[in-house]
Amino acid sequence: MVYIHLATGFEEIEAVTMGDILRRGNVPVRYISLTGSHLVTGSHGIAIQADLTWESADYENCSMIALPGGMPGTRHLAEHQGLLERIREFHGQGKWVTALCAAPLVLAEAGILKGKKATIYPGMEQELGDALVQEDRVVWDGHIITSRGPGTAMEFALALLEAMADPETSQRVRSGLVMA
Repeated sequence: MVYIHLATGFEEIEAVTMGDILRRGNVPVRYISLTGSHLVTGSHGIAIQADLTWESADYENCSMIALPGGMPGTRHLAEHQGLLERIREFHGQGKWVTALCAAPLVLAEAGILKGKKATIYPGMEQELGDALVQEDRVVWDGHIITSRGPGTAMEFALALLEAMADPETSQRVRSGLVMA
C-alpha cells in the first residue's frame, strides 16, 4: 500500500500521476489529506478527494510514503510534525520514502538525507542540506527515491511502481504508455 500525502497547494500533475501509474500496476494507493478535510486543493486550483484524512490513516499496512511537490503544499508537508515523525519511522524501518519536485526538502527536514543521494527541483538544491545532491531526473538511494519536477513525474511514478512491484510490471506499464 502506498500513501500519497496531500496538503493545500500540492502539485496536481505529480499527485495524480503517482496514483494513476501505481494503480495501472495493481499497487494499492490511498491519498491522505493533511488538511483535516477530504477535499484538498492543489496549487493550480484543482481539488482532489482524498481517501483518508491524516487522523484516520492507519500506517500498519503502508509500505511507501509518497510526497508530491508544489508550493505552498511542500511547505505545509514540512510543517506537519506527525508526517516528519512517520518519515523518520519509515526510514528507520527501511520502508520506502519518496518525494518529487520540491518535496525532497521534507525528507531533509525529517533529517533522513544526510550522506544520501537525492535530487530536487532546480534552484532548490540548498534545501537538501547535507544530502549528496544529484541532477538526475530520478535518484534512488536505498529505500529513498527522489525526482526533480512535474516533467519527471511519469518517470518517478514508474520508479515507485518498480519498487513496489517489480521491473517487469514497471516496463509493462511503461510500454502501454508508449514510453518505450
